[in-house]
Amino acid sequence: MKKNKFLLVSLLFLAIFLVQPQNFNFLKEVFTQNDLATQLNISQSPEEKNDSTATDHQTQNEELKSQKYDGHHQVIAVNGKANFTTEELSLTNGSWEKYSDLDFLNRVGVAEAMLGQDLMPTSKREAISSVKPTGWKNKKITFNGKQDYLYNRSHLIGFQLSGENANVKNLFTGTRALNANFSDEKSSMVYYENMVADYIKTTGHHVRYRVTPLFKNVELVCRGVRMEAQSVEDDTISFDVYLFNIQPGYDINYLTGTSKKSQ
Repeated sequence: MKKNKFLLVSLLFLAIFLVQPQNFNFLKEVFTQNDLATQLNISQSPEEKNDSTATDHQTQNEELKSQKYDGHHQVIAVNGKANFTTEELSLTNGSWEKYSDLDFLNRVGVAEAMLGQDLMPTSKREAISSVKPTGWKNKKITFNGKQDYLYNRSHLIGFQLSGENANVKNLFTGTRALNANFSDEKSSMVYYENMVADYIKTTGHHVRYRVTPLFKNVELVCRGVRMEAQSVEDDTISFDVYLFNIQPGYDINYLTGTSKKSQ
């Protein structure tokens, strides 16, 4: 009896709710604003598509950590072009930059930006020697026939693009070959940074940018960096590459940052 009475009251309440015009119109809008596939969860919502893209991106990063340098190709293509979402390419907030907090080992994380002329430096770079990123066990070496140093305080987002100086969230231990190999620029970060900087200076346009240092487990020196860039107002710039953090002729202990000459 009590169950029947509860059911009767529920149906009466539902009927009263539905006959109200504003309630009926609300329900109509809810159930007709998307196509049938979306209502039945057959197709992905925009949020799910974004989640799927993020998952694929993370999977690729994990795979890149296990890639082996073949001794010849310091740069490998991850995708034929950058794969930022529509939301990630939005210019609603203008130019901006964002750096991850250091992790529990004081390692840097992903750095992202919407690069534009207004972020570029207007003065010379200041000293950054006060910053000692994780794995900083530097030494003198010979590189390209000249005396040099094994490691550089490498910027995730280059100074010429961001104007960032001694930002501990933007500096990591990168080999000289990774940071700026002026005898073979295409194998180092400076090549891609110059490409983006020249484009912005020439066009005044924006470039969506992301650099991800990839560390294995608790290693203090990253195995490499993934660089992604997409010009927003046109398709001139679009790349997604991975650069190995190696130095020809040297074996690096990525756990500690120590190194020795290759046998």
